[in-house]
Amino acid sequence: MSAGSSKDVVVIDDEEYKVTEEDEIAAIDYELRQIETEQQKLEDRKKVLLDRKQKLKDNALLKKSFNLSKKNWDLEKFPWSKNLKKALTDVFKIKELRPLQLQTMNASMSNEDVILIMPTGGGKSLCYQLPAVIGKGVTIVVSPLVALMEDQLNGLHKLKVNAKMLSAKAPKEDVKAIMTGLVDNKSDLKLVYVTPEYMAKSNRFMSKLQKAFEMKRLDRFAIDEVHCCSQWGHDFRPDYKFLGILKSMFPDVPLLGLTATAPAKIIVDVQKMLDIQGCLVLRASFNRPNLFYEVRRKPSDKEACLEMIVSLLKNRFEGKSGIIYTTTIKESEQLTTDLRARGLRIGCYHAMLEPEYRTKVYSKWFSGEYQAVVATIAFGLGIDKPDVRFVIHHCLSKSMENLYQESGRAGRDGEKSYCILLYRLMDVFKLSTMVFQDKVGLQNLYKILNYCLDQSSCRRSLIATHFEETWAKSDCKEMCDHCKKAKKKKEMDIGPSCRHLYQIMQKAVQSEQRLTPLKLLDAWYNKGAASLRVASVPTPKFPREIGEAVVGYLLVNGYLQEDFHFSAYSTITYIKRGPKSGMALANDHKIMVEVDDH
Repeated sequence: MSAGSSKDVVVIDDEEYKVTEEDEIAAIDYELRQIETEQQKLEDRKKVLLDRKQKLKDNALLKKSFNLSKKNWDLEKFPWSKNLKKALTDVFKIKELRPLQLQTMNASMSNEDVILIMPTGGGKSLCYQLPAVIGKGVTIVVSPLVALMEDQLNGLHKLKVNAKMLSAKAPKEDVKAIMTGLVDNKSDLKLVYVTPEYMAKSNRFMSKLQKAFEMKRLDRFAIDEVHCCSQWGHDFRPDYKFLGILKSMFPDVPLLGLTATAPAKIIVDVQKMLDIQGCLVLRASFNRPNLFYEVRRKPSDKEACLEMIVSLLKNRFEGKSGIIYTTTIKESEQLTTDLRARGLRIGCYHAMLEPEYRTKVYSKWFSGEYQAVVATIAFGLGIDKPDVRFVIHHCLSKSMENLYQESGRAGRDGEKSYCILLYRLMDVFKLSTMVFQDKVGLQNLYKILNYCLDQSSCRRSLIATHFEETWAKSDCKEMCDHCKKAKKKKEMDIGPSCRHLYQIMQKAVQSEQRLTPLKLLDAWYNKGAASLRVASVPTPKFPREIGEAVVGYLLVNGYLQEDFHFSAYSTITYIKRGPKSGMALANDHKIMVEVDDH
């Protein structure tokens, strides 16, 4: 029987119709799409329920932690209270403590294990530095970044506090002084900063810690950036797993975990990993009311982008101090060169620079000789400069947590400061190839993409939701671009656009070609290689920047997905249909999104 010949006969209204094999295949395809749609709906529902179940279990554990926080920890009637107050003014030259600092110190000095979640600039480091200064023994500070440790050491040395650092690059004389000081009752060594990698690899150091513990010279372990312990954290570091042995090795030594950003799921995971389940958890509000949040479309033309930054620095931020974040070391150096060529006083600051040079750049910036530093987003600029008036992200951060931390380096003095994120879809794909191998790398990156694509929500409320807080729109007080000036918006059904993109992708598959995001957009807009275009797909009537937003929406909502391939020199991302493609193929399926009304 040839294709198209009769397969069966049906009777409708007394009329006989022949049913061909093509008809039956089409009917089966339709039914399969219906099944796929139902499957996707069930998968979505299953995910919602599993997330809800895990959240309830996490909340039960956190309740135990928050019950501990009901104890009045902010009293000044502890045996050490007078000494604490005296050292605060005499040593640190600080008149009064900030919220949660006293509670954290009192709990830690009462030998309670504590996790402190406090925004960047809230004063976390003082919570272990001040107790260390008045303690009889040594505080061990575990930190992931050498630059952050160097910065804190410089500050402590200016205050005449004996603090030292252990890392792979530590001078031999420092290592010897630390090893001796740990087990010398007469030593005035107060703080030892150490990377988790060094702890995990140095048997000598761990042996000295055991000896110090036996001599009752270990006051506490302070674990900075404690979210790095969790695989669900935005900066997971495998060597942080080693810290799980501390509680069993040194059972009476309190742990103090500190982080600027950590949702409940991560806090619970950290408690389990460090074996301090149900410990005291103190959480400060994430709202920084003096910071103005803004997202700007980043020009695709390099010169236009440079002119935008130059204009900001020469006009809006003239005479003001700031930070510009980039993705890579190469970009940070190039941007510094380009901005200097336009008459701006700029320094470059990244991990591969010599410590002496970094210190020189930092000093020039701190004194105002440099208006801004250009730094890599992968490199935490451990700063304590209160009058940073602007933070510009030349490229996206890898997560909402990173964005919040980096932006939070502005306005530590409480004065109005600006956090400007330059967004372009192609930057997402540059970052996705760096983070896709992390457990939650893509998930975190797409959350920041969603933040940029949102056309109307208060930026502050989006940040609050991410960090499991609830802020009313009135809490913003017009301190974000959306609340200050509402855009004209319209809703658009991008279902047809999705199906047009699928047609372009189908043709590429048939000709055994893969589509990068750029090639997909070019083919859609009737540009690029003619072999990738599809005659029946109309060129969109809306501008390309809306076309990019459409691809972004489809990506974060599962209608498209990235497909990563390793080449000899790099990782390349291609675009393919996502898990929700079965739903989108139905012509009546709508995907409603908000877009700028042009």
